[in-house]
Amino acid sequence: MAQARPSTDAATSARMSRQRRVDTKPELALRRELHRQGKRFFVDRAPLPGMRRRADIVFPRRKVAVYVDGCFWHSCPQHATAPKNNAEWWAAKLAGNVARDRDTDARLVEAGWHVVRVWEHERPESAAEQVLDALGRGV
Repeated sequence: MAQARPSTDAATSARMSRQRRVDTKPELALRRELHRQGKRFFVDRAPLPGMRRRADIVFPRRKVAVYVDGCFWHSCPQHATAPKNNAEWWAAKLAGNVARDRDTDARLVEAGWHVVRVWEHERPESAAEQVLDALGRGV
């Protein structure tokens, strides 16, 4: 059974509501770099029919799905932080995000896709290189 969402103060609630789901700065930077290198792609799209989980960048013909993971939301090993307020709820929430990421990766790989996950703190050029490597492998 899912844990009840904790009550939050107004400032925290306002800050969280401003978190973008799409078109974040790291996503836009990576998309600009890929576009500069002549790559065309779909944005914010489910790689598989009926899959509710959307990839940030999708190359459907090449079966490459790209996710730009936020350090907080996806528990980056370098930059993850643990909120002090409602710590137990947040620990479960963030662990659930990571588990969902792994499940998504497994489903896509099983369907013949290559998954590229980059962290928001990675340089766009480095992230684009990972994507180009995946595209070059011709999954």
